[in-house]
Amino acid sequence: MLIYGVIKVMSLRFETIALVGRPQTAGLESTLSAMAAWLEARRIEVVVEESIASCHRLGAWKAMNFSEIAQIADLVIAVGGDGTLLGAARQIGPQEVPLLGINHGRVGFVTDIPLSQWEAGLQSVLAGNYAIERRGLISASVSRAGQPVWSTLAVNDVVVNRSSRAGMIELEVEVDGEHMATQRADGLIVASPTGSTAYALSANGPILHPRLRGFIMVPIAPQSLSNRPICLPDDVSITIRVVEGREPRVSGDMQVFSDLHIDDDINIKHAPHAMRLVHPKGYSYFGTLRSKLNWHEPPLYETPRR
Repeated sequence: MLIYGVIKVMSLRFETIALVGRPQTAGLESTLSAMAAWLEARRIEVVVEESIASCHRLGAWKAMNFSEIAQIADLVIAVGGDGTLLGAARQIGPQEVPLLGINHGRVGFVTDIPLSQWEAGLQSVLAGNYAIERRGLISASVSRAGQPVWSTLAVNDVVVNRSSRAGMIELEVEVDGEHMATQRADGLIVASPTGSTAYALSANGPILHPRLRGFIMVPIAPQSLSNRPICLPDDVSITIRVVEGREPRVSGDMQVFSDLHIDDDINIKHAPHAMRLVHPKGYSYFGTLRSKLNWHEPPLYETPRR
């Protein structure tokens, strides 16, 4: 049985490091150029993901696609927001190459090192002051008249919803072949513990600690007020069937999409492999929640009027 969410101190040798990022990010080119030169000065082979290799300052380093990176890299450094890291995790897939996130975005639940501290953070990791945490992935596929038409991995969630502005979508949900519910809503989210602090949280879903093995199923603006989120074990097979709705679609991590037809089945289960997150020394899951969700902020009280 695979174990997820358990942090283990490791002492891997990072001899080849791949840099990935979102090409449209302002300032990314200069950051990655400085980072690549810094790593190379420490006798580390540096490669860059091909979508950012066209930046002229990165031309000195070998460009590779994600399939090639997954075969040769000892570590992938994702410079950007959480979405950049999630995209890299999906692309790496079964190879489970360790991932380190440097936050060049807004929130940063899984990108641990602030951009302003990237040099100190990398120095600490290269010195062996880090731990690796395994986070479970979601496998999703769409079948139409019994034939597969689309599939993806997801780190955070799989979302079935309507893409038009009018009307709701009607969905039938089965768990391990047993009918669970028929619901009308704007959509339905199936999230991992990692994704419980993403879209599912904004739809009033619960937060699941990464060591919990399970899914959460969260309706988006349901017609019935009694339709509530539910937690399911991660060894179940979930099938969502589209019964009615205008322009339905399915997405993985809100990054990869497929249009759906009426009577399409979306099949969701736990993936056989995981994302391996590298955390620098001092990482705390609860510390991240306090910081990102402002749990440390004291309540505001109005000054009584006299």
